Amino acid sequence: MEGNFYKYQGTGNDFIIFDNRQQPTLQLTIKQIQHLCNRKFGIGADGIILLNNTQAADFEMIYYNADGNIGSMCGNGGRCIVKFANDIGIKKDTYNFLAADGMHQAQIDFDGNVRLKMQSVNQVETHAHYAVLNTGSPHYIKFSTNVQDLDVEELGHKIRYSKEYATDGINVNFVENINPYTIFVRTYERGVEAETLSCGTGVTAAALVSAHNDSGFNQVQVHTTGGKLSVEFNKINNQHFSNIYLCGPATFVFKGTINLQKNDSIF
Repeated sequence: MEGNFYKYQGTGNDFIIFDNRQQPTLQLTIKQIQHLCNRKFGIGADGIILLNNTQAADFEMIYYNADGNIGSMCGNGGRCIVKFANDIGIKKDTYNFLAADGMHQAQIDFDGNVRLKMQSVNQVETHAHYAVLNTGSPHYIKFSTNVQDLDVEELGHKIRYSKEYATDGINVNFVENINPYTIFVRTYERGVEAETLSCGTGVTAAALVSAHNDSGFNQVQVHTTGGKLSVEFNKINNQHFSNIYLCGPATFVFKGTINLQKNDSIF
């Protein structure tokens, strides 16, 4: 069986996308997903996204982590699938799509950037040296200095596999304040089990706890290793955030055809 795939990236967070609307729909095994995401033997990506039909919205986004397991919400992936939908002929002023954490809306700006509405956040665990919150995926936020020099893989792995988080996993974000309106974020992602160049839900989580206004509208500029994003939101108080938008580029890289063996033992 051959499958047509499309490669997209959002600030260096890259995805293999399949248009999965035709029957029979594509069913991928864990081994196949791991193989496809492998940067030496497969196409190479941080995850795989299927664009599925649904009667509830314009389409459904199914996301798999590079380790082969079904993933939670992926912010950069959400922006990429919206751009992909537009590129294959699904034209909307406002896109409505279903993801792991529920319904999302998105628009493509005149400059090609995608504005993705995230779910509201109504709980933030604040600790002495870190914060934990869920923006569609769970995130551990640690403010640091000289984030560029940190060994994110070693430090992130240690937190992600600590006794408290080992079973369910958590994404670990190291955040540096550049100025009151700008932060720099590096992320160790569960499911990839390594640092990624950018993480949309992580950027969102970091921005929320970096609000420059104690209440009302905030816009935080976020630098990542893979590029720049911005997060717009209303802060109600330290526990509640609404009208959250993740904004930034989503770029087509290349497309191709790959042989998807039913017998995945070769993977």
